[in-house]
Amino acid sequence: MERELLERLRAHLAEARLFPEPGRALLAVSAGPDSVAMLDLLAELAPELELELSVGHVDHGILPESGDVARRVESLAGDYGVQCRVMRLELGSGASETRARSGRYDALRAMQDGAGARYLVTAHHADDQAETVLFRLLRGSGLAGLAGIPARGRGGLVRPLLPFRREELEAWLAQRGIEERVALHRDPSNADERHDRVWVRRRLLPVIGERFGSEGERRLLDVARHAGADRRAWGAALRELKELEFRLRGDSVEVARAPLARYDKTLSEALLRALAREAGCRVGPRRAARLRRFATGSSSGRVMQLGAGWDAEIAFDRVRIVPSQSVREPAAAVECGDDDEGRVSHLGHAGCEHPEGGRGGRPHRAAGCARAPQGAAAADGGAGAGAGAGQLSGAGARRRGGLGSRDLPLAPRPARAGRRRAAARGEGAGRALRRRTGPLVMEYYEGRGMNRAALVE
Repeated sequence: MERELLERLRAHLAEARLFPEPGRALLAVSAGPDSVAMLDLLAELAPELELELSVGHVDHGILPESGDVARRVESLAGDYGVQCRVMRLELGSGASETRARSGRYDALRAMQDGAGARYLVTAHHADDQAETVLFRLLRGSGLAGLAGIPARGRGGLVRPLLPFRREELEAWLAQRGIEERVALHRDPSNADERHDRVWVRRRLLPVIGERFGSEGERRLLDVARHAGADRRAWGAALRELKELEFRLRGDSVEVARAPLARYDKTLSEALLRALAREAGCRVGPRRAARLRRFATGSSSGRVMQLGAGWDAEIAFDRVRIVPSQSVREPAAAVECGDDDEGRVSHLGHAGCEHPEGGRGGRPHRAAGCARAPQGAAAADGGAGAGAGAGQLSGAGARRRGGLGSRDLPLAPRPARAGRRRAAARGEGAGRALRRRTGPLVMEYYEGRGMNRAALVE
Protein backbone atom coordinates (compact mmCIF):
# COMPACT_ATOMS: atom_id res chain seq x y z
CA MET A 1 0.00 0.00 0.00
CA GLU A 2 2.86 2.36 0.86
CA ARG A 3 4.36 1.97 -2.61
CA GLU A 4 1.11 2.58 -4.51
CA LEU A 5 1.58 6.35 -4.79
CA LEU A 6 5.17 5.89 -5.91
CA GLU A 7 4.12 3.45 -8.64
CA ARG A 8 1.37 5.78 -9.87
CA LEU A 9 3.84 8.66 -10.00
CA ARG A 10 6.33 6.51 -11.90
CA ALA A 11 3.65 5.63 -14.46
CA HIS A 12 2.51 9.26 -14.76
CA LEU A 13 6.05 10.53 -15.36
CA ALA A 14 6.63 7.91 -18.04
CA GLU A 15 3.34 8.62 -19.82
CA ALA A 16 3.61 12.41 -19.68
CA ARG A 17 7.39 12.45 -20.37
CA LEU A 18 7.87 15.25 -17.88
CA PHE A 19 11.60 14.51 -17.58
CA PRO A 20 12.46 13.48 -21.14
CA GLU A 21 16.22 13.94 -20.74
CA PRO A 22 18.69 13.32 -17.92
CA GLY A 23 19.96 16.33 -16.02
CA ARG A 24 19.88 18.39 -12.86
CA ALA A 25 16.54 19.19 -11.26
CA LEU A 26 16.05 21.99 -8.75
CA LEU A 27 13.16 21.12 -6.42
CA ALA A 28 11.31 24.07 -4.87
CA VAL A 29 10.95 23.06 -1.22
CA SER A 30 9.12 25.22 1.31
CA ALA A 31 9.22 22.70 4.19
CA GLY A 32 5.46 22.26 3.73
CA PRO A 33 3.94 18.76 3.42
CA ASP A 34 3.49 18.93 -0.37
CA SER A 35 7.06 19.86 -1.26
CA VAL A 36 8.59 17.52 1.32
CA ALA A 37 6.53 14.66 -0.13
CA MET A 38 7.74 15.64 -3.61
CA LEU A 39 11.37 15.57 -2.44
CA ASP A 40 10.92 12.14 -0.88
CA LEU A 41 9.14 10.68 -3.91
CA LEU A 42 11.58 12.04 -6.47
CA ALA A 43 14.55 10.96 -4.35
CA GLU A 44 13.22 7.42 -4.82
CA LEU A 45 12.83 7.81 -8.58
CA ALA A 46 15.85 10.01 -9.38
CA PRO A 47 18.30 7.16 -10.22
CA GLU A 48 16.02 5.60 -12.83
CA LEU A 49 15.07 9.04 -14.23
CA GLU A 50 18.78 9.96 -14.34
CA LEU A 51 18.10 13.14 -12.39
CA GLU A 52 20.60 14.90 -10.14
CA LEU A 53 18.47 16.54 -7.48
CA SER A 54 19.08 19.77 -5.61
CA VAL A 55 16.82 21.82 -3.35
CA GLY A 56 15.91 25.48 -3.70
CA HIS A 57 14.19 27.43 -0.93
CA VAL A 58 12.90 31.01 -1.04
CA ASP A 59 12.75 32.90 2.24
CA HIS A 60 10.28 35.66 1.41
CA GLY A 61 11.25 37.77 4.41
CA ILE A 62 7.57 38.05 5.39
CA LEU A 63 7.27 35.91 8.51
CA PRO A 64 9.45 36.34 11.62
CA GLU A 65 10.25 32.63 11.68
CA SER A 66 11.25 32.44 8.01
CA GLY A 67 14.95 32.13 8.82
CA ASP A 68 14.26 29.08 10.99
CA VAL A 69 12.26 27.51 8.17
CA ALA A 70 15.15 28.08 5.75
CA ARG A 71 17.54 26.31 8.12
CA ARG A 72 15.05 23.46 8.42
CA VAL A 73 15.08 23.05 4.63
CA GLU A 74 18.90 23.08 4.60
CA SER A 75 18.91 20.31 7.19
CA LEU A 76 16.32 18.32 5.23
CA ALA A 77 18.36 18.59 2.04
CA GLY A 78 21.37 17.35 3.97
CA ASP A 79 19.39 14.30 5.09
CA TYR A 80 18.81 13.42 1.44
CA GLY A 81 22.41 14.19 0.49
CA VAL A 82 21.53 16.90 -2.01
CA GLN A 83 22.72 20.47 -2.45
CA CYS A 84 20.58 23.25 -0.99
CA ARG A 85 20.26 26.82 -2.24
CA VAL A 86 18.51 29.49 -0.19
CA MET A 87 17.54 32.93 -1.37
CA ARG A 88 16.05 35.61 0.87
CA LEU A 89 13.65 38.26 -0.42
CA GLU A 90 13.07 41.31 1.77
CA LEU A 91 9.36 41.63 0.93
CA GLY A 92 8.14 42.62 4.40
CA SER A 93 5.02 41.61 6.30
CA GLY A 94 2.72 43.68 4.09
CA ALA A 95 3.64 41.96 0.83
CA SER A 96 0.70 40.85 -1.30
CA GLU A 97 0.18 37.27 -2.40
CA THR A 98 0.85 38.31 -6.01
CA ARG A 99 4.14 40.02 -5.16
CA ALA A 100 5.27 37.06 -3.09
CA ARG A 101 4.53 34.65 -5.94
CA SER A 102 6.33 36.82 -8.50
CA GLY A 103 9.37 37.21 -6.25
CA ARG A 104 9.39 33.50 -5.49
CA TYR A 105 9.50 32.45 -9.15
CA ASP A 106 12.14 35.06 -9.94
CA ALA A 107 14.30 33.72 -7.12
CA LEU A 108 13.74 30.10 -8.14
CA ARG A 109 14.75 30.88 -11.71
CA ALA A 110 17.92 32.56 -10.47
CA MET A 111 18.73 29.50 -8.36
CA GLN A 112 17.95 27.21 -11.29
CA ASP A 113 20.48 29.10 -13.36
CA GLY A 114 23.00 29.05 -10.54
CA ALA A 115 22.63 25.29 -10.23
CA GLY A 116 22.82 24.79 -14.00
CA ALA A 117 19.58 22.82 -13.65
CA ARG A 118 17.65 21.63 -16.69
CA TYR A 119 14.43 21.38 -14.64
CA LEU A 120 12.68 23.51 -12.02
CA VAL A 121 10.19 21.32 -10.15
CA THR A 122 7.28 22.50 -8.01
CA ALA A 123 4.82 20.56 -5.85
CA HIS A 124 1.45 21.77 -7.19
CA HIS A 125 -1.18 19.04 -6.89
CA ALA A 126 -4.80 18.29 -7.84
CA ASP A 127 -6.27 20.39 -5.02
CA ASP A 128 -4.26 23.38 -6.22
CA GLN A 129 -5.54 22.77 -9.74
CA ALA A 130 -9.20 22.71 -8.71
CA GLU A 131 -8.73 25.83 -6.62
CA THR A 132 -7.03 27.63 -9.50
CA VAL A 133 -9.79 26.79 -11.99
CA LEU A 134 -12.53 27.98 -9.63
CA PHE A 135 -10.61 31.12 -8.70
CA ARG A 136 -10.00 32.04 -12.33
CA LEU A 137 -13.64 31.37 -13.19
CA LEU A 138 -14.69 33.87 -10.54
CA ARG A 139 -12.22 36.39 -12.01
CA GLY A 140 -13.76 36.03 -15.46
CA SER A 141 -10.78 34.28 -17.03
CA GLY A 142 -10.87 33.21 -20.66
CA LEU A 143 -10.84 29.59 -21.72
CA ALA A 144 -7.05 29.42 -21.77
CA GLY A 145 -6.96 30.57 -18.14
CA LEU A 146 -9.40 27.83 -17.15
CA ALA A 147 -6.79 25.31 -18.27
CA GLY A 148 -5.31 26.04 -14.86
CA ILE A 149 -1.78 25.02 -13.95
CA PRO A 150 0.13 23.34 -16.80
CA ALA A 151 2.25 20.27 -16.08
CA ARG A 152 5.12 21.83 -18.04
CA GLY A 153 6.26 25.39 -18.57
CA ARG A 154 9.04 27.26 -20.31
CA GLY A 155 12.56 26.99 -19.04
CA GLY A 156 12.19 23.40 -17.81
CA LEU A 157 9.38 24.10 -15.33
CA VAL A 158 7.79 20.79 -14.29
CA ARG A 159 4.86 20.03 -11.97
CA PRO A 160 4.82 16.25 -11.53
CA LEU A 161 2.18 16.00 -8.77
CA LEU A 162 -0.85 17.52 -10.52
CA PRO A 163 -2.78 14.21 -10.73
CA PHE A 164 -2.47 13.59 -6.97
CA ARG A 165 -4.55 14.87 -4.07
CA ARG A 166 -3.17 16.67 -1.04
CA GLU A 167 -4.49 13.95 1.26
CA GLU A 168 -2.56 11.32 -0.72
CA LEU A 169 0.69 13.22 -0.27
CA GLU A 170 0.10 13.66 3.46
CA ALA A 171 -0.73 9.95 3.75
CA TRP A 172 2.60 9.17 2.05
CA LEU A 173 4.45 11.27 4.62
CA ALA A 174 2.65 9.51 7.47
CA GLN A 175 3.34 6.03 6.06
CA ARG A 176 7.01 6.84 5.63
CA GLY A 177 7.27 8.26 9.14
CA ILE A 178 8.53 11.57 7.78
CA GLU A 179 6.18 13.69 9.87
CA GLU A 180 7.77 12.19 12.97
CA ARG A 181 11.31 13.06 11.81
CA VAL A 182 10.76 16.41 10.11
CA ALA A 183 9.15 19.53 11.59
CA LEU A 184 6.93 20.45 8.65
CA HIS A 185 6.10 24.11 8.11
CA ARG A 186 2.48 25.11 7.57
CA ASP A 187 2.44 28.68 6.30
CA PRO A 188 -0.06 30.71 8.36
CA SER A 189 -0.88 32.82 5.30
CA ASN A 190 -2.59 29.72 3.87
CA ALA A 191 -5.25 30.19 6.56
CA ASP A 192 -5.68 33.94 6.07
CA GLU A 193 -9.06 34.39 4.40
CA ARG A 194 -8.29 37.98 3.48
CA HIS A 195 -6.59 36.42 0.46
CA ASP A 196 -9.15 35.52 -2.19
CA ARG A 197 -7.54 32.20 -3.05
CA VAL A 198 -7.54 31.16 0.61
CA TRP A 199 -11.24 32.07 0.88
CA VAL A 200 -11.96 29.94 -2.20
CA ARG A 201 -10.00 27.06 -0.67
CA ARG A 202 -11.44 27.24 2.83
CA ARG A 203 -15.00 28.41 2.20
CA LEU A 204 -16.17 27.84 -1.36
CA LEU A 205 -14.61 24.47 -2.22
CA PRO A 206 -15.98 22.82 0.97
CA VAL A 207 -19.49 24.02 0.06
CA ILE A 208 -19.11 22.51 -3.41
CA GLY A 209 -17.89 19.32 -1.78
CA GLU A 210 -20.91 19.18 0.53
CA ARG A 211 -23.27 19.49 -2.42
CA PHE A 212 -21.54 17.39 -5.08
CA GLY A 213 -19.11 15.28 -3.08
CA SER A 214 -15.85 14.30 -4.79
CA GLU A 215 -17.57 14.80 -8.16
CA GLY A 216 -17.43 18.56 -7.64
CA GLU A 217 -13.65 18.68 -7.63
CA ARG A 218 -13.41 16.10 -10.38
CA ARG A 219 -15.59 18.27 -12.63
CA LEU A 220 -13.37 21.27 -11.99
CA LEU A 221 -10.38 19.16 -13.02
CA ASP A 222 -12.32 18.11 -16.14
CA VAL A 223 -12.74 21.79 -17.01
CA ALA A 224 -8.98 22.23 -16.74
CA ARG A 225 -8.33 19.24 -19.03
CA HIS A 226 -10.82 20.39 -21.67
CA ALA A 227 -9.53 23.97 -21.59
CA GLY A 228 -5.96 22.70 -21.72
CA ALA A 229 -6.70 20.74 -24.88
CA ASP A 230 -8.19 23.89 -26.41
CA ARG A 231 -5.12 25.91 -25.43
CA ARG A 232 -2.81 23.34 -27.01
CA ALA A 233 -4.93 23.42 -30.18
CA TRP A 234 -4.36 27.17 -30.56
CA GLY A 235 -0.63 26.63 -30.12
CA ALA A 236 -0.76 24.02 -32.87
CA ALA A 237 -2.73 26.42 -35.09
CA LEU A 238 0.11 28.94 -34.93
CA ARG A 239 2.39 26.33 -36.45
CA GLU A 240 -0.06 24.76 -38.89
CA LEU A 241 -1.12 28.05 -40.50
CA LYS A 242 1.95 28.31 -42.71
CA GLU A 243 1.14 31.81 -43.90
CA LEU A 244 1.70 33.07 -40.33
CA GLU A 245 5.36 31.99 -40.57
CA PHE A 246 5.54 31.42 -36.81
CA ARG A 247 9.05 31.69 -35.36
CA LEU A 248 10.42 31.16 -31.87
CA ARG A 249 13.68 33.02 -31.22
CA GLY A 250 15.04 32.65 -27.70
CA ASP A 251 12.71 34.60 -25.41
CA SER A 252 10.72 36.14 -28.28
CA VAL A 253 8.07 34.88 -30.71
CA GLU A 254 6.80 36.38 -33.95
CA VAL A 255 4.36 35.94 -36.83
CA ALA A 256 3.58 37.65 -40.12
CA ARG A 257 1.17 40.60 -39.85
CA ALA A 258 -0.63 40.37 -43.18
CA PRO A 259 -2.71 37.26 -42.41
CA LEU A 260 -3.88 38.77 -39.11
CA ALA A 261 -5.34 41.72 -41.03
CA ARG A 262 -7.30 39.36 -43.31
CA TYR A 263 -8.65 37.00 -40.65
CA ASP A 264 -11.83 37.50 -38.69
CA LYS A 265 -11.11 39.77 -35.70
CA THR A 266 -11.96 37.07 -33.17
CA LEU A 267 -9.61 34.61 -34.87
CA SER A 268 -6.76 37.13 -35.02
CA GLU A 269 -7.14 37.98 -31.33
CA ALA A 270 -7.17 34.30 -30.36
CA LEU A 271 -4.01 33.69 -32.39
CA LEU A 272 -2.26 36.67 -30.82
CA ARG A 273 -3.15 35.44 -27.34
CA ALA A 274 -1.73 32.05 -28.27
CA LEU A 275 1.39 33.76 -29.60
CA ALA A 276 1.85 35.60 -26.32
CA ARG A 277 1.44 32.36 -24.36
CA GLU A 278 4.23 30.78 -26.41
CA ALA A 279 6.55 33.46 -25.00
CA GLY A 280 5.20 33.09 -21.45
CA CYS A 281 3.19 36.33 -21.58
CA ARG A 282 -0.46 36.44 -20.51
CA VAL A 283 -2.76 38.62 -22.60
CA GLY A 284 -6.41 38.98 -21.64
CA PRO A 285 -9.33 39.53 -24.07
CA ARG A 286 -9.31 43.34 -23.86
CA ARG A 287 -5.57 43.63 -24.34
CA ALA A 288 -5.77 41.12 -27.18
CA ALA A 289 -8.17 43.45 -29.02
CA ARG A 290 -5.71 46.34 -28.60
CA LEU A 291 -2.85 44.09 -29.66
CA ARG A 292 -4.72 43.12 -32.85
CA ARG A 293 -5.26 46.77 -33.75
CA PHE A 294 -1.60 47.47 -33.01
CA ALA A 295 -0.36 44.49 -35.03
CA THR A 296 -2.44 45.24 -38.09
CA GLY A 297 -2.34 49.03 -38.12
CA SER A 298 1.02 50.22 -36.79
CA SER A 299 4.16 51.13 -38.69
CA SER A 300 7.51 49.38 -38.33
CA GLY A 301 9.42 50.29 -35.21
CA ARG A 302 6.39 50.92 -33.03
CA VAL A 303 6.26 49.28 -29.58
CA MET A 304 3.27 48.43 -27.36
CA GLN A 305 3.76 47.61 -23.69
CA LEU A 306 1.97 44.43 -22.64
CA GLY A 307 2.96 44.56 -18.96
CA ALA A 308 4.75 42.07 -16.72
CA GLY A 309 8.02 42.65 -18.56
CA TRP A 310 6.76 42.12 -22.13
CA ASP A 311 6.38 44.30 -25.23
CA ALA A 312 4.90 43.85 -28.68
CA GLU A 313 6.90 45.42 -31.46
CA ILE A 314 6.48 45.85 -35.19
CA ALA A 315 9.42 44.86 -37.40
CA PHE A 316 8.46 45.55 -41.01
CA ASP A 317 5.92 42.84 -41.96
CA ARG A 318 6.08 40.98 -38.63
CA VAL A 319 4.80 41.41 -35.09
CA ARG A 320 6.94 40.17 -32.20
CA ILE A 321 6.36 39.49 -28.51
CA VAL A 322 9.64 40.29 -26.77
CA PRO A 323 11.00 41.03 -23.28
CA SER A 324 10.65 44.72 -22.47
CA GLN A 325 13.46 46.98 -23.64
CA SER A 326 14.48 47.75 -20.06
CA VAL A 327 14.91 44.03 -19.50
CA ARG A 328 17.14 43.60 -22.53
CA GLU A 329 19.61 46.23 -21.38
CA PRO A 330 22.48 44.36 -19.72
CA ALA A 331 22.87 44.88 -16.01
CA ALA A 332 26.29 45.88 -14.76
CA ALA A 333 27.85 43.23 -12.54
CA VAL A 334 30.30 43.88 -9.76
CA GLU A 335 32.45 41.00 -8.55
CA CYS A 336 33.96 41.27 -5.12
CA GLY A 337 34.68 39.35 -1.97
CA ASP A 338 37.66 37.12 -2.59
CA ASP A 339 38.71 36.54 1.00
CA ASP A 340 38.77 33.02 2.37
CA GLU A 341 35.26 33.24 3.81
CA GLY A 342 33.70 34.71 0.70
CA ARG A 343 33.04 38.05 2.39
CA VAL A 344 32.65 41.40 0.73
CA SER A 345 35.18 43.51 2.51
CA HIS A 346 34.69 46.67 0.48
CA LEU A 347 32.67 47.97 -2.46
CA GLY A 348 34.32 51.24 -3.41
CA HIS A 349 33.35 54.37 -5.29
CA ALA A 350 35.48 56.10 -7.86
CA GLY A 351 38.42 57.81 -6.18
CA CYS A 352 38.06 55.95 -2.89
CA GLU A 353 41.36 55.70 -1.03
CA HIS A 354 40.61 52.24 0.32
CA PRO A 355 42.72 49.71 -1.58
CA GLU A 356 39.66 47.68 -2.60
CA GLY A 357 37.66 50.68 -3.76
CA GLY A 358 37.54 53.01 -6.68
CA ARG A 359 37.15 50.44 -9.45
CA GLY A 360 34.79 51.69 -12.11
CA GLY A 361 32.83 54.02 -9.86
CA ARG A 362 31.23 51.20 -7.92
CA PRO A 363 28.83 52.05 -5.12
CA HIS A 364 30.50 52.37 -1.75
CA ARG A 365 29.34 50.00 0.99
CA ALA A 366 32.27 49.97 3.41
CA ALA A 367 31.69 51.10 6.95
CA GLY A 368 34.07 53.75 8.21
CA CYS A 369 34.77 55.50 4.91
CA ALA A 370 34.01 59.20 4.86
CA ARG A 371 32.52 58.93 1.38
CA ALA A 372 30.23 55.99 2.08
CA PRO A 373 26.52 56.66 1.47
CA GLN A 374 24.41 57.27 4.53
CA GLY A 375 23.45 54.02 6.16
CA ALA A 376 26.11 51.96 4.40
CA ALA A 377 27.41 49.00 6.32
CA ALA A 378 30.26 46.58 5.89
CA ALA A 379 29.11 43.53 3.99
CA ASP A 380 30.86 41.14 6.29
CA GLY A 381 28.79 38.01 5.75
CA GLY A 382 27.35 38.45 9.20
CA ALA A 383 23.94 37.92 10.68
CA GLY A 384 21.96 37.08 7.57
CA ALA A 385 20.99 38.82 4.40
CA GLY A 386 18.81 41.83 4.20
CA ALA A 387 19.84 43.81 7.24
CA GLY A 388 21.07 46.55 4.92
CA ALA A 389 21.85 47.21 1.32
CA GLY A 390 25.47 46.27 1.77
CA GLN A 391 25.12 43.10 3.79
CA LEU A 392 25.69 39.64 2.42
CA SER A 393 24.81 36.38 4.08
CA GLY A 394 27.82 34.22 4.75
CA ALA A 395 25.88 31.65 6.76
CA GLY A 396 26.84 28.94 4.29
CA ALA A 397 30.54 29.44 5.01
CA ARG A 398 30.00 29.40 8.75
CA ARG A 399 27.83 26.30 8.87
CA ARG A 400 29.54 24.32 6.15
CA GLY A 401 33.06 25.05 7.28
CA GLY A 402 34.62 26.60 4.22
CA LEU A 403 34.23 26.92 0.50
CA GLY A 404 33.65 24.70 -2.47
CA SER A 405 36.43 23.57 -4.76
CA ARG A 406 34.91 24.82 -8.03
CA ASP A 407 35.64 28.22 -9.49
CA LEU A 408 33.41 28.83 -12.51
CA PRO A 409 32.61 32.21 -14.07
CA LEU A 410 29.60 34.16 -12.92
CA ALA A 411 27.27 35.34 -15.66
CA PRO A 412 23.92 37.17 -15.81
CA ARG A 413 20.55 35.65 -16.53
CA PRO A 414 18.04 37.87 -18.37
CA ALA A 415 15.81 39.61 -15.85
CA ARG A 416 12.17 40.49 -16.28
CA ALA A 417 11.22 44.12 -15.72
CA GLY A 418 7.87 44.52 -14.03
CA ARG A 419 8.62 41.42 -11.99
CA ARG A 420 11.42 43.28 -10.20
CA ARG A 421 14.01 40.60 -10.90
CA ALA A 422 17.65 40.77 -10.10
CA ALA A 423 19.19 37.50 -11.16
CA ALA A 424 22.65 36.02 -10.99
CA ARG A 425 24.04 32.66 -11.88
CA GLY A 426 27.22 30.76 -11.21
CA GLU A 427 28.88 28.15 -9.09
CA GLY A 428 31.74 30.05 -7.53
CA ALA A 429 34.20 28.89 -4.96
CA GLY A 430 33.37 31.27 -2.17
CA ARG A 431 32.88 34.21 -4.52
CA ALA A 432 30.40 36.97 -3.80
CA LEU A 433 28.47 38.77 -6.49
CA ARG A 434 26.50 41.96 -6.37
CA ARG A 435 24.17 42.76 -9.25
CA ARG A 436 21.90 45.73 -9.81
CA THR A 437 18.91 45.66 -12.16
CA GLY A 438 16.85 48.83 -11.98
CA PRO A 439 16.01 49.59 -8.35
CA LEU A 440 16.94 46.13 -7.06
CA VAL A 441 20.22 44.71 -5.89
CA MET A 442 20.74 41.01 -5.41
CA GLU A 443 23.57 39.93 -3.17
CA TYR A 444 24.59 36.34 -3.67
CA TYR A 445 26.97 34.01 -1.88
CA GLU A 446 27.88 30.45 -2.68
CA GLY A 447 29.81 28.09 -0.48
CA ARG A 448 30.17 24.32 -0.35
CA GLY A 449 26.89 22.51 -0.88
CA MET A 450 24.66 25.55 -0.53
CA ASN A 451 24.06 29.11 -1.59
CA ARG A 452 22.52 32.10 0.10
CA ALA A 453 21.42 35.36 -1.43
CA ALA A 454 19.50 38.49 -0.55
CA LEU A 455 17.32 40.70 -2.66
CA VAL A 456 17.60 44.19 -1.23
CA GLU A 457 15.81 47.34 -2.34
